[in-house]
Amino acid sequence: MAVNNPSLDEIRNILQQAKRIAVVGLSNNPERTSYMVSQAMQNAGYEIIPVNPMIDEALGVKAVKSLKEIKGHIDIVNVFRRSEHLMDVAKEFLEVDADVFWAQQGVVNEEVYHLLKEKGYPVIMDLCIKVAHSITKS
Repeated sequence: MAVNNPSLDEIRNILQQAKRIAVVGLSNNPERTSYMVSQAMQNAGYEIIPVNPMIDEALGVKAVKSLKEIKGHIDIVNVFRRSEHLMDVAKEFLEVDADVFWAQQGVVNEEVYHLLKEKGYPVIMDLCIKVAHSITKS
């Protein structure tokens, strides 16, 4: 596997700097992992923007159909989609003002990883943002 995530210190810095997280594939079902993880991040003080064309809102926030509908800067794009959908998300990521591409635990796509790394973006794959947040809290 040729995916190297940033060090824990780098991840800590990313999470300390970040304010807005666009969550691609966020479900409005409280039983789903995407909901639970995003709720925890919202409770930790992050602004969560649901990106899902199938729902109207999640966590009390109006959902958008795509990253391109988000006004303003996005610190982290957190992806809850299967690995085979990452390239579509990555292409859209490159069209918006976002800093970090983060794919949830179990989600890896080497082609996407290399594409975004070559363009200078921090890329994190196969790591739960909630877990990373809890282990890097200082």
